[in-house]
Amino acid sequence: MSLLEQSIKQLHKQLHQKEISVTDLVDASYKRISEVEDKVQAFLALNEEQARQQARLLDEKLGNVDEYGLLFGLPIGVKDNIVTKGLRTTAGSKILANFDPIYDATVVQKLQQAESITIGKLNMDEFAMGSSNENSGFQATRNPWNLEYVPGGSSGGSAASVAAGEVLFSLGSDTGGSIRQPAAYCGVVGLKPTYGRVSRYGLIAFASSLDQIGPITRSVEDNAYLLQAISGWDRMDSTSPNVEVPDYLSALTGDIQGLRIAVPKEYLGEGVSEEVRQSVLAALKVLEGLGATWDEVSLPHSKYALAAYYLLSSSEASANLARFDGVRYGVRSDNASSLIEMYKQTRSEGFGDEVKRRIMLGTFALSSGYYDAYYKKAQQVRTLIKQDFENIFASYDVIVGPTAPTTAFKLGEKVADPLTMYVNDILTIPINLAGVPAISVPCGFGANGMPLGLQIIGKHFDEANVYRTAHAFEQATTYHKEKPAL
Repeated sequence: MSLLEQSIKQLHKQLHQKEISVTDLVDASYKRISEVEDKVQAFLALNEEQARQQARLLDEKLGNVDEYGLLFGLPIGVKDNIVTKGLRTTAGSKILANFDPIYDATVVQKLQQAESITIGKLNMDEFAMGSSNENSGFQATRNPWNLEYVPGGSSGGSAASVAAGEVLFSLGSDTGGSIRQPAAYCGVVGLKPTYGRVSRYGLIAFASSLDQIGPITRSVEDNAYLLQAISGWDRMDSTSPNVEVPDYLSALTGDIQGLRIAVPKEYLGEGVSEEVRQSVLAALKVLEGLGATWDEVSLPHSKYALAAYYLLSSSEASANLARFDGVRYGVRSDNASSLIEMYKQTRSEGFGDEVKRRIMLGTFALSSGYYDAYYKKAQQVRTLIKQDFENIFASYDVIVGPTAPTTAFKLGEKVADPLTMYVNDILTIPINLAGVPAISVPCGFGANGMPLGLQIIGKHFDEANVYRTAHAFEQATTYHKEKPAL
């Protein structure tokens, strides 16, 4: 078994007993990257020199200190829209192809405090706009289970790197499903925390009221470790609430006796493939066998979520991306004859088609004469969707359903049809609009051999109960132990 196929708990035991070194872990990560990266193409930048230097420093601490960081010596990949001081950060866009940040995001600082080692920056759909990773300005990441298939998006590089065994775990960001959907497609565990649970300071914004950083791992236990390390209030983020962070690992008891599960009929209805539906019903039987009960419920406004999401996220994107103008940082067009021409040409050359499409949609929705009809109405729908969740959670502990309506699709299959591509997030988007936490865990395989994901949704700031349910399911099944044959 490769070192990077073991759990955090197992690796920490070996490190503390000096059976392995931090350098061994870093070597294992870069060795695996050299073996499979040409096929998977998950990384945009590697941090090898600094990572090896940090490993040597941590090795000197082994056996010489009483206390180690929560993620001591463990290799991690970071999505390329999370800024890292001195390490190129592009958000998957050519407009930031030369951007080297001068500060670290709060989550990166927390990773350093936990003493993990950043291996490199991971590929993504440009500015997190996409569901397949085909919108990256640099390369298309491939699914380790079958290289002809997409890994999902926008955190496709984050999920693929973990599934391929290149890193132990990774950070992604989730605006409408961008952690959970690629986690489902790649057969790994991905959590979108409650909005505000993890600081967004240093996250290059797509839609500020929806974006959330979260962990992608091989197991639920490892996921809890990583969330524990990166959670907490941050004075640098005005949307960060000062809410206590519980001990997530203590929630992993395996006991869900009496757990009340709600299953929305909308999540198993039209558009959801039969094999996905059957995998969820099979998962519910497993949970029933562990002592949980479930009822069919309704989230009546979820059918409006897709339209509301694309209006709101595009509107916020049109404002957030106005800062990329070639003046202060990033790439600047050399062919302009005036300031206005420089703005136009820089943005025309630097942004990809999907980013331009969403900027135009958002600018239209915010424009005079259309604001009330589109943006304001979408915000009202968002409130109704949030109320739907609150009504369900008044009687139930968690909501369970599929993560995505189908398994992963082939590269190039949907790239020419944006509307069909958008529908891939139909089951994950309502969670972002409501701001609640949700996790995707492996729950089977489709007829094409590609992984399926089970989505477990919790109340605001109740990640502990989400983890408790996901861990109990994981311990009763073996899907998370399956690995792609790269």
